[in-house]
Amino acid sequence: MNKILATFALSTTIVLVGCSTPTAYIDATDRTSNISAGLSYADFYAASDALVSDLLIAPGFDRPDGSRNIIYVGAIENDTMQRIDTDQLTRGLRVKMLRSGKFAMTTAFGEDDSTRNFRDLVDSGMVDQSTVNSGATVIAPDFSLTGKIVQRNNTVNRGDTRIDYYFQLSLTDLKTGIAYWEGEEVVGKIADGNTVTW
Repeated sequence: MNKILATFALSTTIVLVGCSTPTAYIDATDRTSNISAGLSYADFYAASDALVSDLLIAPGFDRPDGSRNIIYVGAIENDTMQRIDTDQLTRGLRVKMLRSGKFAMTTAFGEDDSTRNFRDLVDSGMVDQSTVNSGATVIAPDFSLTGKIVQRNNTVNRGDTRIDYYFQLSLTDLKTGIAYWEGEEVVGKIADGNTVTW
């Protein structure tokens, strides 16, 4: 009897292993295959690409001297049913904005404490004091970039679920408080209502 059970267990294992999907590379930006109801890298990539493209054609950001506008990236609120890292969106935005040549990003205010921490080397006996930035050399930002990712679910035909993700951004002039640009990109999906869980 034990021999029969062992043979059955072995044959079941072989069948399960034979049916498994092999590990393979995929194009992470491809939105036509391996689609999930949740947000994927491809969704963040497409949303950031569309939003920055819209921003780059907006008036008011070209400087006569060719210098860059300094941007502080503020909070991107997650108003979805998923636990997502909103840095996925902001990182894509930052890279594209930097590459445009119109914008530079400041990381000196909360995101990266290095600028502030290295000011503490002023009194260090270990560091050559002529190399320490001790004065008021940090440049304040011109604009802040803030936003929200919103999820809305609706039941549609045959009990399926339509899921819309709204990527909403605002670029605000920090001197005047006026929003110079706002953008919204919507990523929509249809999924089986019985399988959508968060």
